[in-house]
Amino acid sequence: MAEDGERHEYRMEELAEAAGITVRTLRFYRERKLIPPPRREGRIAWYDDTHLARLRTIAALLERGHTLSGIAELAEAFDEGRDVGDLLGLGAPTEEVPVRLTPEELADHFGDQATPENLAAALDLGYLGIDGGEIVHISRRLLDVSAALVREGVPLADVLCAGRRVREHAEALAVLFTDLVLAQPGRTPEDLARLRPLAKSVAEAELSLALDRRLREQP
Repeated sequence: MAEDGERHEYRMEELAEAAGITVRTLRFYRERKLIPPPRREGRIAWYDDTHLARLRTIAALLERGHTLSGIAELAEAFDEGRDVGDLLGLGAPTEEVPVRLTPEELADHFGDQATPENLAAALDLGYLGIDGGEIVHISRRLLDVSAALVREGVPLADVLCAGRRVREHAEALAVLFTDLVLAQPGRTPEDLARLRPLAKSVAEAELSLALDRRLREQP
């Protein structure tokens, strides 16, 4: 193993002991592709802390009632997910705070609705990215709102579908405001960044007024 503070590596027996499982179970998980392949050094297979984290995640999900088939689908979605660099965009300005989650923490937010289908939809939408053994949600606010709607009984699939539609409208509003500002003589991208709060205020006010109108229309 490496010294403390560095990445640890384990032989198969050491990894199984650290995870609290048998070597036979570890082999079974590897055959089912529930964990990534080890690093090979000649005939020796070396595992690391990423594998240990995945094994602990599997144990936590099994305790929550997930089946191995379902966990395998989740693992495949994680391994094929968008990289966190693609998700956040290198150097891109943002006011949103990303959130790092383990798969079991994601399950705590969404329960049995943290399905492979919903995970794949969130990855495709750009809400989630993968960074090693962790999941990164692009926005604390979006995560909290999504979880709150699910707790209110709205299916996560419907929340994600609505999120995609909101994304389309938000993109149109961003284009409108960008064109409005940069069309003025002498304006620069720095002006656009400086005036950004005005665009947010207009969008929030108009949404509030629209919700008022919808509420008045309800019987």
